[in-house]
Amino acid sequence: MEVSVIIPAYNRREMLLRAVKSVLRQDYKDYELIVVNDGSEEDLSDVKTLVLESGNIFTSHEYNRGVAAARNTGIKLSRGRWVAFLDSDDLWYPEKLRKQMEYHNRNSDILISQCEEVWFRRGVMVNKKKDHLQPEGDAFLPSLRLCCISSSSVLMHRSVIEQCGLQDERFRVCEDYEFWLRVTSRYLIGLVRKPLVEKYGGHQGQLSASEKALDRYRCAAIIKLIARENLLPEQLGKALEELKTKASILLHGALKRRSPLKGLYKRVIDAAERIALQEDLHKSCKLHNLLELERELLSSVVD
Repeated sequence: MEVSVIIPAYNRREMLLRAVKSVLRQDYKDYELIVVNDGSEEDLSDVKTLVLESGNIFTSHEYNRGVAAARNTGIKLSRGRWVAFLDSDDLWYPEKLRKQMEYHNRNSDILISQCEEVWFRRGVMVNKKKDHLQPEGDAFLPSLRLCCISSSSVLMHRSVIEQCGLQDERFRVCEDYEFWLRVTSRYLIGLVRKPLVEKYGGHQGQLSASEKALDRYRCAAIIKLIARENLLPEQLGKALEELKTKASILLHGALKRRSPLKGLYKRVIDAAERIALQEDLHKSCKLHNLLELERELLSSVVD
């Protein structure tokens, strides 16, 4: 088995059917499809029938555990040397897998790639902003500011997951941001310069959260990265800068709202500043209780 395709699913039956059919129409045939029903409330029996009758895998969680958990379940069941994700509200063009496998055959040193996408919002095609254009090569710095790796467009060698680990199931949102930070800190990203994915947004049922909640998760992701990954000095410096920037924005809002979380954001900023002043940045990470800050950020409710 060459490629494992994993679709996490929670409700959105019609979109899920469209996504599954787009995989089954691939002109590259050496793949398996794994659909993980993440505790959907909708009846997905017709999707299950379609997947199973095509010789693929449909499995279910007893309750909703989140996108990261669903992808991890799919990864654990998968057998392919390469892994691809597809969100249930997106779709692939028939040549998607073939074009990316051809890219990797030509560029054997690149272990992860993404392709260009066509974006739709509320059914209308939209132009992507410059910030959302997919990067090529070293994508770590742009990935610090926002998630610029699109899961539906990615194809990666299994060794990438073995080296970087599974997705962090504590992140109910921004799980992509956290995971791709780990990946881009270690690997260069290839780019197939052809639109092979249609990405849909703005529809009912799409996971959303307030911007301050998203930034809180992003701060937790950066803290985790600093504390647990052996970053290069330049990477660590940029990560600390971005952590201070995001935490400062959160602090400004918390002060205006008189939120009790202002103390937490101050501690994050103070920790980043202390680490940046140390001569040995990696050793200094252990001097400050970064993982405790990470836990507090992840457990804090939207204020």
